[in-house]
Amino acid sequence: MYDVVVIGGGPSGAIAAEDLARAGRKVALLDKAGRIKPCGGAIPPRLIADFEIPDDLIVARISTARMVSPTGRSVDIPIENGFVGMVDRKDFDEYLRDRAVAAGAERLTGTFIRILRGDTTAVVWRDRETGEERHAVTRLVIGADGARSAVARAEVPGGREIPYVIAYHEIIAAPTPNSGHDAPQDRPAPTGYDPTRCDVIYDGQISPDFYGWVFPHGRTASVGMGTGVSGVDLKAATASLRATAGLSDCETIRREGAPIPLRPLDRWDNGRDVVLAGDAAGVVAPSSGEGIYYAMIGGRVAATAAQAALTSGRAKDLQLARKLFMREHKTVFRVLRTMQDAYYKSDERRERFVSLCHDVDVQRLTFEAYMNKKLVRARPMAHLRIGAKNVAHLLRLVPETYA
Repeated sequence: MYDVVVIGGGPSGAIAAEDLARAGRKVALLDKAGRIKPCGGAIPPRLIADFEIPDDLIVARISTARMVSPTGRSVDIPIENGFVGMVDRKDFDEYLRDRAVAAGAERLTGTFIRILRGDTTAVVWRDRETGEERHAVTRLVIGADGARSAVARAEVPGGREIPYVIAYHEIIAAPTPNSGHDAPQDRPAPTGYDPTRCDVIYDGQISPDFYGWVFPHGRTASVGMGTGVSGVDLKAATASLRATAGLSDCETIRREGAPIPLRPLDRWDNGRDVVLAGDAAGVVAPSSGEGIYYAMIGGRVAATAAQAALTSGRAKDLQLARKLFMREHKTVFRVLRTMQDAYYKSDERRERFVSLCHDVDVQRLTFEAYMNKKLVRARPMAHLRIGAKNVAHLLRLVPETYA
């Protein structure tokens, strides 16, 4: 008998399992193993601090973000007072799973099938090694099994309707300084590769409704894109992005694709014995598509809710997961959703969005919010100026320039 079975061993599930194990609960972590989620791999300083991530997992330190418009114009945004860390999900996720096991969680390797209820509740899963069906009897279940969560679809109202985009990327061998891929040092180009810079490409030819990216990972790099538009050839779009960036000749190490949810579910629990976490609950930031930090926070609040329900015996305490998450992050998600809805509709809008990113107020407040994971309230006049500039750009009252 387990207190909790966590289904899904990504960052969300691993953190939930670790937190519950450290609290003295008997926990199983069920994971398929071998799957690597497509992800740019960016993590902010707050994640590194809050979750005690060791330096050796950070494969690159990013000091600049470059926004590239549909016409190829670019804006470089310096990351002040710190850096954005980059991780390779192949190693990062496994480290978190190992840490959960070290804390006392039991790792089960296999595939979730269903939840069976009778006198007890049991998670039915297929053992990867033997192919046999097994039962894990438990008091509670945390579903952390991704955007098209089988747990959410079967157990939680609204779990079948969550909207998502499909993300695809290719991990490539990063170009070396003398490989001919780098931009001239005295004339930076929008397509030049820089191991300390993340490039975000807003171009309808790459993605009609989201963006493409080139993210350094030290010896490797992640090049990819996302879209919710059916019929888009993700591999062809990524090949075009690699060609534009001068990265076509770099060795391709692996290719990965997966759905990314677009908004949090209205409900994260079934009112009985299941609560969702991470992508299964829809907690990926709109506009940016950032998911690692929010997944780990989602795992933490799911563990907190499970601990409360186990202690009190009240199933309604599972509602704490969504309440705690939204109390901290609802405003940021709402602002980012408004931004995505306003600027991602067309290349003309994306052109204006990149123009807006040239503004110093926008740059500073955006990255302060990203680094610290909260809206900055200490500069009210800057907020007012940004609001006015935003309206001016949307109403086409300013030219598409970077002056």
